[in-house]
Amino acid sequence: MKNLYERLVRPLLFSLDAEAAHHFTIALLGSASHFGLALRVLRCFRPSSKPKTLFGLNFPNPIGLAAGLDKNGVALPAWAALGFGFIEIGTVTAKAQPGNPKPRIFRLPAQQALINRLGFNNDGADAIADRLRRLRNDERWPAVPVGINIGKSRATSLEQAKDDYLYSFRLLQDFADYVTLNVSSPNTPGLRELQEPQRLSELLRAIGNEPAATQKPVVVKISPDLSPAELQPILTVCEDNGVSAIIATNTTLDHSSVPPQLDQAGGLSGAPLKEKSTALVREIAARSRIPIIASGGICNAASAREKFQAGAQLIQLYTGFVYRGPGLLRKIMEKL
Repeated sequence: MKNLYERLVRPLLFSLDAEAAHHFTIALLGSASHFGLALRVLRCFRPSSKPKTLFGLNFPNPIGLAAGLDKNGVALPAWAALGFGFIEIGTVTAKAQPGNPKPRIFRLPAQQALINRLGFNNDGADAIADRLRRLRNDERWPAVPVGINIGKSRATSLEQAKDDYLYSFRLLQDFADYVTLNVSSPNTPGLRELQEPQRLSELLRAIGNEPAATQKPVVVKISPDLSPAELQPILTVCEDNGVSAIIATNTTLDHSSVPPQLDQAGGLSGAPLKEKSTALVREIAARSRIPIIASGGICNAASAREKFQAGAQLIQLYTGFVYRGPGLLRKIMEKL
């Protein structure tokens, strides 16, 4: 039976352009984050607690918010009130940037999927650091782990990418419980080349040489489009550099499940990504002891359970949350 979100709220949101609906939702949750009464209302969706400790952090439950929904970190108290066990904001870049031309988010309701080609639109590391500082000074900081996902600015060359990541890392590390290096978005030209072992090793070594880096867990987010031959050297580099976890996965460029008349350029997420993402989780678990945070195609309790059975320790929601709403968290926790 459809819940209130699916019966009433989603039809209203889906009557709007996809990006307009996204901005409206974030603005609403951002406003709610300033009012205690609104946060108490949101807490009615909160699932039961099932604490988990991973890479030195305590998670009240294993369900996180994936990067991309709250790129600029405007609604952290609201996400925590809804019951997410951890929150990942971003992707944040060193330079503020508008992202790719609109339209750039497309719904595929029949497939429970989204295609996006946003291109890391965000306020930039300086502005987001200021926003997070104000949140903490106002004593509204959420009581769940907060991850900050950082990426390369579009205008920055691959040769200068390391410095770009370091700039964001230095500004934001004090506000992060962990930092995710996004080297796998398909919507920034050349970014996935940073998954190449030598480039990834140079980036991780640079981050690892930072004074606080040994105390701050570093996570790497990878593409679902990697072959087994491409995956192994990435795992080796991550192991050699003490990476705390791998997020598997980002969106896919494999659109074979999308009807041609509905297809758009960009990264595909949602139910069509489920099998590809789960296969990579299973492959990582078989080859490495690095903890896995699974993301991709988690649209119901069964798909969440599948990720855990494949070897994930934590999961993250994005597209499933768009289609199923906050009730999805409770449904997943009831079945775990």
